[in-house]
Amino acid sequence: MATYSKLPSGTWRAQVRRKGRYICETFLKRDDARRWATEAEGRIDRGETPTPSRSARLRTFGELIDLHIEDMKSVGKAPRRSKAATLRMLKTRLGGKKIAQLDRQLFIDFGRERASEGAGPMTLSIDIGAIKLILSHAAAVHGLTVSIEAIDMARLALKRLCLIGKGVERDRRPSDEELERLISHFDEKPRQTIPMGAVIRFAIATAMRQEEIFKVVWDDYAARTKMLTIRDRKDPREKTGNDQRIPLLSVSGFDPVALIEGQRPSRTNGDLRIFPFNHRSAGTAFTRACKSLEIADLHFHDLRHEGTSRLFEAGFQIQQVALVTGHKDWKMLRRYTHLRPESLHLIASGLAA
Repeated sequence: MATYSKLPSGTWRAQVRRKGRYICETFLKRDDARRWATEAEGRIDRGETPTPSRSARLRTFGELIDLHIEDMKSVGKAPRRSKAATLRMLKTRLGGKKIAQLDRQLFIDFGRERASEGAGPMTLSIDIGAIKLILSHAAAVHGLTVSIEAIDMARLALKRLCLIGKGVERDRRPSDEELERLISHFDEKPRQTIPMGAVIRFAIATAMRQEEIFKVVWDDYAARTKMLTIRDRKDPREKTGNDQRIPLLSVSGFDPVALIEGQRPSRTNGDLRIFPFNHRSAGTAFTRACKSLEIADLHFHDLRHEGTSRLFEAGFQIQQVALVTGHKDWKMLRRYTHLRPESLHLIASGLAA
């Protein structure tokens, strides 16, 4: 039977002695102490370990999210931008829900609402995965009684409803005519702050991501060996420290070394970056240009796709292309092998040489 005593500090101590087990916790309010003690006795009767008071005080899904973030930060793995954005969205949408309300139907309704708002199958799959991560973390690390089965059943239901699935792989490649129009559009604008013509050429020449292009500094560039180091390159398994040296190849129709050297005269304000501009501003400028030129369904990231495909068209094998693109999983790289039939002539001539 539990006993309660008020301490000189004004807090309440709850003590549970049951089946040879003894446990005590301190609470600000007697009601919280009583609630924890009742739950602790029930868990002991079921042969389970009583939940620590800190976890026992958690009542909402939002508090579980905060607990997860706090724990990740404590081990040096704070959520990065995309995961942090997902967690913020989940806290806004589901944060006020009581832990006891987190059932299958709630998650299915959440999935339906997200899909009706335009979230695609892959986006929704990421959302549901994040919810499961929060719940499983609370159960495994803090011993909280939460229903993992509820989110698993909801995922199955949403998959059957075709609301969850793999993302549609893009195979959009810009035509030579579209690229010429885009580059001319920017080159003919002397007041354009960002040298977008050079950026587009460089993106295709190196198959680098948008953010990577605007992050590399002059010290990352080795002119003699024609190599470039990309710091903390995106990788699902290595969030930091994933530096990669890539060769600057002139096989895509553009010379990345010449494009880098062309940036030397523009070095200003002590900025150490080769392209000292905001990557989001560059993306916005690219999107606006496509709209102005009536180039449909072309994203900046498609330039990485284009550059990767041109490496294959030049005759490089998957393992060689991976040294440029940074793909650790060659299966992921296969989706970029959308080769144009005309490229076989170039490859054949190389083999015959």
